[in-house]
Amino acid sequence: MGILTEDQVAGVLAEDYMTPEAVELLQRARELAPRLAARATDAEREGMVPAESVREIAAAGLFRVLQPRRWGGYELDPRVFYRIQMALAEGCMSTAWIYGVIGVHNWQLPLFPEQAQQDVWAKDSGTLIASTYMPVGKAEKVNGGYRFSGRWSFSSGVDHCEWIFLGGLLPKRDGSEGLEHTTFLLPKSDFRIERNWDVLGLRATGSHDIVVDSAFVPAHRTQRTNDHSDAGCPGREINSGWLYRIPFTQVFQRAVSSSCIGALDGAIASFRERAAAHVGKHGAKTADDPNAQTAVAEAMMTTDQLKLVLFRNYARIVQCARTGERMPVEERLMQRAQASQVPKVCARMADELLRACAASGTFRGNPVERVFRDIHQARAHIANNTDAYARAHGAVMLGLPNADPFV
Repeated sequence: MGILTEDQVAGVLAEDYMTPEAVELLQRARELAPRLAARATDAEREGMVPAESVREIAAAGLFRVLQPRRWGGYELDPRVFYRIQMALAEGCMSTAWIYGVIGVHNWQLPLFPEQAQQDVWAKDSGTLIASTYMPVGKAEKVNGGYRFSGRWSFSSGVDHCEWIFLGGLLPKRDGSEGLEHTTFLLPKSDFRIERNWDVLGLRATGSHDIVVDSAFVPAHRTQRTNDHSDAGCPGREINSGWLYRIPFTQVFQRAVSSSCIGALDGAIASFRERAAAHVGKHGAKTADDPNAQTAVAEAMMTTDQLKLVLFRNYARIVQCARTGERMPVEERLMQRAQASQVPKVCARMADELLRACAASGTFRGNPVERVFRDIHQARAHIANNTDAYARAHGAVMLGLPNADPFV
């Protein structure tokens, strides 16, 4: 695994990526969080993040953090994006979740051919894109592109988006044996939403199924997801900044785990407020309970440690993107495992906070109860399957081949 020099460590600690623009955007996110919290119960009941919340996030410029400057974005360090996501999650994890998975698409679209970017952003550079990357799409090559069909699950926040990224498999471009994951870009007119999201947590994300019946997808609206070469990312010809040289997985994996850290911070704040005043049915103060004291301390230590690993790892990712260094596979697999472990660790801390709330804390009015469910739901995402990614890393460290096609 790569070791940071003293200067690079100092850069992580100094947070030199937090430019004045970044500081202002993060402050806007923090100001939004209480309003998101006030809407969280209704959002969960409706199964959808309110359009008002999405409009406020867009008006604050938060979706544009990873978008190229040439399209009206800020083109900032991804650590800014994750810090904003964590700040939003302190108010509502469902809102932060869809912010992460929608906002990260403004990083991927710039990898597509210029015509695809024009298709989406020429009339409105604030147009949002949803996704579901599972490679279940059936693509038949036709003149000028592909005839595309399929059904996908788990498209978070799709109700707020005009376009969508969908996963499929195509023969390898070099003609070698096998298929490779491909992202297909479609407008809203080419897909329909099957509203079936009824789950334990993250209920407001509205992560419904998507159905496509024989839509035509022009060739320029496809991108080989795991091909990090310039040929595989033709948009780099114009979007030439280092930000768009980071491999897909290193950006996306944190978009589906970092909201857990912010949500746990929000649960800690709610727990502390409740514990300071709560007296149980038998006359005991929660603040005097050793279990409560341990739970809050361990949860606070956990979020602190998880943020340090996130920012340290991203210092290396940024370094490699800036210099062109290829990160060793062992290091990439370690980072993948660490990102996927976040929900598992946060869930354990949420368990202890909820337990220390005692019986009255399990009612739906307790924000800790909602965070408990939301974080456990986040663990179900395939990118958060920490046991699988830990094994993938461990296998390579023991001399076996890398089995993860995304790393």
